[in-house]
Amino acid sequence: MTKPLISISGLYKIFGPKPETVLPLVKQGLSKEEVLEKTGHTVGLKDINLDIHQGEIFVIMGLSGSGKSTMIRHFNRLIDPTAGKIDVEGTDVMQFSAKELEQFRRHKMSMVFQRFGLLPHRKVIDNVAYGLEIQNIDKQVRLLKAQEWLETVGLKGYEQQYPSQLSGGQQQRVGLARALSTDAEILLMDEAFSALDPLIRSEMQDQLIELQETLHKTIIFITHDLDEALRIGDRIAILKDGELVQQGEPAEILLEPATDYVEAFVRDVNRARALTVETVMQKPSMRITATTIAEAQKQMKRTQHDYGYHVTKDGYQGLITEESLQAADDPSENIESSLYEDVPTISPESAIEEVLTDTISSDYSLPVVDEDGNLKGELEKEKVADIFLEKSAS
Repeated sequence: MTKPLISISGLYKIFGPKPETVLPLVKQGLSKEEVLEKTGHTVGLKDINLDIHQGEIFVIMGLSGSGKSTMIRHFNRLIDPTAGKIDVEGTDVMQFSAKELEQFRRHKMSMVFQRFGLLPHRKVIDNVAYGLEIQNIDKQVRLLKAQEWLETVGLKGYEQQYPSQLSGGQQQRVGLARALSTDAEILLMDEAFSALDPLIRSEMQDQLIELQETLHKTIIFITHDLDEALRIGDRIAILKDGELVQQGEPAEILLEPATDYVEAFVRDVNRARALTVETVMQKPSMRITATTIAEAQKQMKRTQHDYGYHVTKDGYQGLITEESLQAADDPSENIESSLYEDVPTISPESAIEEVLTDTISSDYSLPVVDEDGNLKGELEKEKVADIFLEKSAS
């Protein structure tokens, strides 16, 4: 694996007048409540260790008071830790001078806030261009760039409006365009969509996913909503009382909760909606690469399977059964499409919910085929059933 873009090690944050004197108690294992009772100090973060890789959406989530917003403010040193190290591209940001930190914030990281953070007295175009203005970019250049980003987030025509004239969703799009316009490599999003109505929130999630497919930014996203985390996150870290209780890919969090706390968190999640075909599929059990019916029969006999997936240099072609091969009049003939069973293909990116009916109604495991026509796996109805069995057992 490539070297992480951001690496956090041994990170502690204690709020109070003498945090350094309290740190040994925290390292000894005293709970957040015990530290507060004994010292009057609050443990914000406790021994956080994690890596974030370039181009991923890394979600940090937890309930109120878990430390997630405290954490994100450490990345750009809006908060300094009591102890620990924060490396960005191999540089310890704790060693930055005031000038270096200023440049780091202006050029390396942008932030999208929960309550939009727009300047009410500035028009939309000027709000978007504000970060570029701070970077001393020429006015004509920055306005042109701001215009491009407004169009990207779907706000063409709103340039001369003021923030108060926009809906909440539109204001957040302005905030997103402002953060993106600086070309910062890292985007910090602190509960960025939580103030929005559910429908607008879902639209913003869709837009972020769509933008990320082309921008490939490194996005650190804070949320208290597990459905949101599962939907947009490449990886997820879950905090509880300032401690990191589990981190992993969405499917891992959902299917292999590390603690009772995480298990309680994921219990009510709609797994069929949250999991994709790719996370549940198996490797294809039987690939048929033959050209003729006779060759296909030989391949089939060498296995215990009574059907297989026909694959050529052009990719997946269709599903063939042993029965249809045996019924063929002339085994020397090439395999034609008339031999294929009427079985739908499914995308690895589809939610299980979207393919549930086809999976259950099919007599065969469904072939999973990517957009280039390549056979990536098969989806067994038993594996899909296991998703629901595990949920009911929990």
